[in-house]
Amino acid sequence: MIIAQEKRKSNIAEFILYMWQVEDMIRASRFNFSHIDKIVISKFSLPEETLNEIRTWYTNMITLMIDENIQEKGHMLFLRNLIRELNDLHLRLLQSADEKKYQQLYQTASNNIKSFMEKSPEIYASEIEACLTGLYGYLMLRLQQSEISSETRDAMTSFSNLLAALSTRFREIEEGLKEIP
Repeated sequence: MIIAQEKRKSNIAEFILYMWQVEDMIRASRFNFSHIDKIVISKFSLPEETLNEIRTWYTNMITLMIDENIQEKGHMLFLRNLIRELNDLHLRLLQSADEKKYQQLYQTASNNIKSFMEKSPEIYASEIEACLTGLYGYLMLRLQQSEISSETRDAMTSFSNLLAALSTRFREIEEGLKEIP
């Protein structure tokens, strides 16, 4: 909960990736709150009141996933909606005359995105969803200490750079520092 709140404020793409990890952890624990409490929540050295807030948050995440019938796969509706918002902003930035730097990042990533989408058995609703999925898979490979080709690393760097710029613009708009193009 604390990490999620911080990531939500600072970097929307990292927040989405973190929440996908939470979904996978909940699935791996078979939606057993006691197991989550033991392996995750009990590891925090925080005041009891904060621990109870974290327990409530995980309970809510479990309930939401069950209610949305995504016990096996898929993502929570609010995350899918965030991805749609990000993609809408992405499309606007690509059309804006003031967003040359973003458009350059997209040009660097575009062939990698297309290649990833063609090679993947999944069908993505948008290029932004494909970038997020690619980065999530890359993070999982790194956690497993799998061998990763330089081509894949380069592609993921292009995804990461694009999403970092998109996340920065998203935060600036949310904070009222910039207008939606």
